[in-house]
Amino acid sequence: MNAIDLMIEEHEVIKKVLSAIRKGSIKLLDKSDVDYDFFTDAIDFVRNFADKHHHGKEEDMLFSLMHEHLTDEVVKEPLSGMYAEHDLGRLFISNLEEALRMHRQGDDNARVDIIANAIGYTDLLRRHIDKEDKAIYQFALRELDDLVIKDLNTIVLNYEQENTDVVKKYHSIADELEKKVS
Repeated sequence: MNAIDLMIEEHEVIKKVLSAIRKGSIKLLDKSDVDYDFFTDAIDFVRNFADKHHHGKEEDMLFSLMHEHLTDEVVKEPLSGMYAEHDLGRLFISNLEEALRMHRQGDDNARVDIIANAIGYTDLLRRHIDKEDKAIYQFALRELDDLVIKDLNTIVLNYEQENTDVVKKYHSIADELEKKVS
């Protein structure tokens, strides 16, 4: 498997969690109790798999090689958008965590902030994933030299081998989150 295919495959796992977060938010809208464990596990998945593991590969490996081997006028604007969306996603997750804390302390009005930040995050990430899969990744495959793609594959696949436990853990959490809201 090559690096780009792996990242697209990871997007499928991330989208599974996005669907679960959306369903968990709908349950809140329907007045069910806040499932703190569900949202805590979702935040853990987002921070450690979607962001640290997956976005880390994009930012530190793929985007870095694109900056190094392609001209600034070609990559600066699209990649700046990707970085900005990664940061906005982090903000939604921080706000979600704060809303959960407020609700746990007795602020029932924080339910709306839980829902708003969870849905805001899922909507942002779905659109973001679509741009990466259909535009950024395809652009990289088309514009980067075959040797650079080969280097990317080596770097990413070595990283994956060093992090197999992380991948297994978060794939399992994704499955558990999906089951909790089914």
